[in-house]
Amino acid sequence: MTFDARVVSNIGVLAAIAETGSFARAGEALGLTRSGVSRAVTRLETQVGVRLLDRTTRVIALTDEGRRLYSEVAPLLSGIEDAVSLASGASVAVRGRLRVNVDAFFSRLLLTPHVGEFLSLYPELSLELVARDQLGDLVGEGFDIAVRFGTPPTSSLVARKLLETRTITVASPSYLQARGLPASPKDLKSHSCILVRDSLTGQPIEDWQFRRGGEVAEVRISGRLMVAEWGSMLGACLEGVGIARVKAIGVQHLLDRGALMEVLPDWQGETFPLYALFPSRHLPPAKVRAFIDFVAARLTPEAAELADQEIMPSATEFMPRLMRGW
Repeated sequence: MTFDARVVSNIGVLAAIAETGSFARAGEALGLTRSGVSRAVTRLETQVGVRLLDRTTRVIALTDEGRRLYSEVAPLLSGIEDAVSLASGASVAVRGRLRVNVDAFFSRLLLTPHVGEFLSLYPELSLELVARDQLGDLVGEGFDIAVRFGTPPTSSLVARKLLETRTITVASPSYLQARGLPASPKDLKSHSCILVRDSLTGQPIEDWQFRRGGEVAEVRISGRLMVAEWGSMLGACLEGVGIARVKAIGVQHLLDRGALMEVLPDWQGETFPLYALFPSRHLPPAKVRAFIDFVAARLTPEAAELADQEIMPSATEFMPRLMRGW
């Protein structure tokens, strides 16, 4: 394929369609008519020799070849944009749209209380938060950044550690009254535990590890309920469905109120790191740097504790809110 400047232009049109989801919105973003967008895509498909978009009267979606091409060129396009911004002295300008992939726990407990402050700091920026159970394809789905708990997968993504929190084992007083209090980790084998899927891999977490001094115990737990997100797990635990392993920063207020009780307090659970993930680039966009720095500044232990106290409802308030979707 002979390269010319129009290739970059046409790929830019494809990227706009992938990010906006329609020819019309892509045209608005690029200052093109709908027919101009369509012609650019047709030229690009002719140049590469494969169909890049599936078009129907209702849906426009990237083909497998289109997704592959977009995932490869999206970081390059961003790099070109950043390089131009740097050369023009605008590399510190935080503007445009920032699309962030988050898990529900981080979004609800640690981020949402500060969103208004972040937007007020950067009036030329619009923010889209998308809560997902799993990371997915960050570049292919048009995200600028992801913030997820857990060790990041091996990939080309850049990972910046923001926070580390310990996990604790908890149950409701009603559950413990009915089933008894475990005296050691091995006792969990005879209890109903609430299983959860790893937000990064999607695999069930069935082994709980405990530490006490130099002693390590790993227990294969079981239960009749498996969930994919924090809200359902915590709601079920409050209702006495079973024992749960939770992040300590999310339940301290419920422990203080007596809605939950810590199980095996002498045994320390695993720790969970919180990472910011973004595509590998020589020049990260100013909007990405601004978001990461803002979040890191708000994730001090004192800020997390305050958010926990202000946001977490009582046990009697939690389930009605959960049923309404909060």
